[in-house]
Amino acid sequence: MAEPKKIIEPRTLKGFRDFLPEMMIPREKMIARVSEVYRGYGYSPIDTPVLEYLEILSGKGSDETDRQLYKFKDHGGREVGMRFDLTVPFARFSAQHAPELILPFKRYHIAKVWRGENTQAGRYREFSQCDFDVIGTTSVLSDIETALVINDVMQRVDLRSDEPFTRFKIHVNSRKILNGLLEKIGLADKAVPILRALDKLAKIGREKVIAEMAETAGATEEQAGAILGVVAADAGADPRRRLDELAARLAGNELGLDGVETLRQIFDAARAAGIPEGRFVLDVSIARGLDYYTGTIFETFLDDLPALGSVASGGRYDNLAGLYTKTPLPGIGASLGIDRLFAGLEELGMVEKVSSPVKVLIPYFDRALSLEYIKLASLLRRGGIGAEVYPEPKKLGQQLKYADRKGFSAALILGSGELEKGVVQVKNLKAQTHEDVPYADGGEELLAYLTRLLNR
Repeated sequence: MAEPKKIIEPRTLKGFRDFLPEMMIPREKMIARVSEVYRGYGYSPIDTPVLEYLEILSGKGSDETDRQLYKFKDHGGREVGMRFDLTVPFARFSAQHAPELILPFKRYHIAKVWRGENTQAGRYREFSQCDFDVIGTTSVLSDIETALVINDVMQRVDLRSDEPFTRFKIHVNSRKILNGLLEKIGLADKAVPILRALDKLAKIGREKVIAEMAETAGATEEQAGAILGVVAADAGADPRRRLDELAARLAGNELGLDGVETLRQIFDAARAAGIPEGRFVLDVSIARGLDYYTGTIFETFLDDLPALGSVASGGRYDNLAGLYTKTPLPGIGASLGIDRLFAGLEELGMVEKVSSPVKVLIPYFDRALSLEYIKLASLLRRGGIGAEVYPEPKKLGQQLKYADRKGFSAALILGSGELEKGVVQVKNLKAQTHEDVPYADGGEELLAYLTRLLNR
């Protein structure tokens, strides 16, 4: 007698997820909105491989990202790794394709990345990034544009509405200010460990940051105190006054003053663009953990969930491509962390749960009218309204329960009686009302009625 077939337990790896339709539908909608913003500023789409030679990836982010790298030998015995972000592969891409690119080159890339890190709310080992970057220019206008793109993307994140979302702040700083400060206090050669420690300020607190600076960079308590005395100032203070104070503190340091001037121009441009005061916050405490940043840096927080962490971040990296080419390819860009953002939006009740990408169901309850249902659905689709025809002639009540569970907005009831009268009964599933709508003359009246109903 044959042994019973072993059933394999269906499960996913820790830090990896399946996405059911009720999550994929809003995610796709979000990605479409983000792409629309990027394209509106002239960024073009690209793609790069999931796997890169290990030497391309290792040593480019930080010690932490090196530890988190998924790496192995492929079938050819080559050392390879899975990309941990989209910026490092873009630097390789830019160096490799520099002769073909028209500089400055603006790209966006929406794809998955992998990091073997500890999982927590909004943090996964496989996640998506929505990056945009420009390379081939050091112009402050690119820094300004990066700030404006982040703002425009964040205004589109409320998927329940076309109205601008406003409950967020974009924190801005410059690595030049931080590096200039380190030069002035004699720690310029310890910038990497100092900034890595500083990047943890919000997570571990002042005392632990001072201890880490002493351990990893040999900073004295006085030096660490000087750094924190500058960066821990009130992030809500008037940015122009704070920039004046920083300029005075950095007097004589060209690098630091250059960072101050760039930030001043960003704040002036935000005002000129009509962005509300307070949307951009000068925050000298943010350092960004990745080592390749050289100038302006950004981190974006939801007003109602500041502990969630940054949902859109990035900055200027003028030397990263120099690891792969002698051609100067300075760059700046940012990324929307769509997984963390969705975790926040779900917590705030801002993600509508629907299981169908269309809003109209056409129930099938009369076998003799199957072609009429197909004809009606085709009419709606030609008119720009998506529709699903139920595949089996079940009782109408069962089909309406199906419609309710999947989140349809309307059901179109078409039986022999409606057909004889030349109407379709439109059932508003949200309001639990119904109305007979003429179904003749090419269906224009029906299309107009449904358009009004679905866009309320």
